[in-house]
Amino acid sequence: MSEHQAELEKRLWAIANELRGNMGADEFRNYILGLIFFKFLSEKIEKTGNDILSEDNMKFEEIGGKEEYIEAVREYCVNSIGYFIEPKYLFRVLARRARNREFIIEDLGLALKYIEDSTNGQDSSDDFSGLFGDVDLTSLKLGKSVEDKNKLISEVLKHLNEINFEFEDTEMDILGNAYEYLIGQFASYAGKKAGEFYTPAQASKLLAMLTTAGREKVKSAYDPTCGSGSLLLKIARYTDVASFYGQELNTTTYNLARMNMILHGVGFNDFEIKQGDTLEEPQHLDKKFDIVVANPPFSQKWSANDSFLSDERFSSYGKLAPSSKADFAFIQHMIYQLSENGIMAVIVPHGVLFRGASEGVIRKYLLKDKNYIDAIIGLPANIFYGTSIPTCIIVVKKNRKIDDDILFIDASNEFEKAKNQNYLRDEDVEKIVNAYVNREDVEKYSKKVSMKEIEENDYNLNIPRYVDTFEEEEEINLDEVVENITNLDKEMKENNEIIKNFCDELGIKAPVI
Repeated sequence: MSEHQAELEKRLWAIANELRGNMGADEFRNYILGLIFFKFLSEKIEKTGNDILSEDNMKFEEIGGKEEYIEAVREYCVNSIGYFIEPKYLFRVLARRARNREFIIEDLGLALKYIEDSTNGQDSSDDFSGLFGDVDLTSLKLGKSVEDKNKLISEVLKHLNEINFEFEDTEMDILGNAYEYLIGQFASYAGKKAGEFYTPAQASKLLAMLTTAGREKVKSAYDPTCGSGSLLLKIARYTDVASFYGQELNTTTYNLARMNMILHGVGFNDFEIKQGDTLEEPQHLDKKFDIVVANPPFSQKWSANDSFLSDERFSSYGKLAPSSKADFAFIQHMIYQLSENGIMAVIVPHGVLFRGASEGVIRKYLLKDKNYIDAIIGLPANIFYGTSIPTCIIVVKKNRKIDDDILFIDASNEFEKAKNQNYLRDEDVEKIVNAYVNREDVEKYSKKVSMKEIEENDYNLNIPRYVDTFEEEEEINLDEVVENITNLDKEMKENNEIIKNFCDELGIKAPVI
């Protein structure tokens, strides 16, 4: 990490921590992240405007009130970067007014609304509509009176305005990475809620490396439970992704995902994030994707309505995942969206590997009838927010050959222990990826298993059935134990003698030990 990157992250988190006051970190998150995003959009629009107006020897800030220029720049900006902001609504203009102790909160609200409205009827409208819906400037959380609210928001604007967001093209990821750093920091404070919007960075890295190994470029990547979008963006660090697709149920997190995409320089034509319940209201069924990844909510309830038996995602299996556990429903949905030559990786609880009833039927179908499962990877316990249970990754490919084995990896003991949570180290991630890519048997770590052996185990995929990690206890040397006890007894007698002599000198009765 560069010094610039580290300094930016440090300053942004300091602002978030110092200014939130008594507000919970997960509540203040929407404000600080929303306003960082507004500053980014504002600086981008000003730079774009200055470039357009350079031939006229004008600056963007100078066209306020000049409708002819405003309309020309507006049309260009909406078509090229998807949105527009008038000069009077620029972040730095509002921050300057805040520094002069002016009342700015009302105009800030108008500025955020202006950005969203500028995309109405445009190709970018889906990506900007309702984007600032969670930056509620009327909330009592900001203060009891309008003056209190204005004071707090003004402080945030003034502090953010002191940070330079203008980076060279080679540094474009610095702000995006800092934004993700903040999301991760807020997740650590949010506790159980964090699992709704954030997959720990190392787990995201692992899924990204597993699905991009040997791929220099892919047309599309998809996450059906995309949260803040960090997992999709992590894939782009390891391969060139033309288009990103995702769906998210939670409205706040859906907004966060769209902001995250734009902050990372993904053009409005290059991503499609939808809002809604992926199982009940899927938004991308007409598409197939080269990479499919997800960290779905573990054992979430779903309707499991009989009508799904005629849904193409589930119909061929003959059974639906139980209503109390939607894990296999997410897996089936993801497989349906996977292209014939694509790869999929999903994080699930261990019960998916061995539970019976309808889940056993689905698992057998995937193994025996389809031969889709390529690898099972056991992960350590307590590495995800909101749960301490051990989890696993299922890797799926549709283009496997009939005689291909399945690779089992037990990485459950490879981690660093932290105060409240365990985490995967870089070396742990790399060891898993190398084992998967090389498909080698490594004693007490990984093993290739034939379909015949899995059939003999009644299609149970529980990792300990195939990877023996049992460590024999060291043989006890009885002579050494006897010697140690003898020496300890001798030492105790000597100590008792010293205590007795000391008590005799004092004229008191020695204690019985």
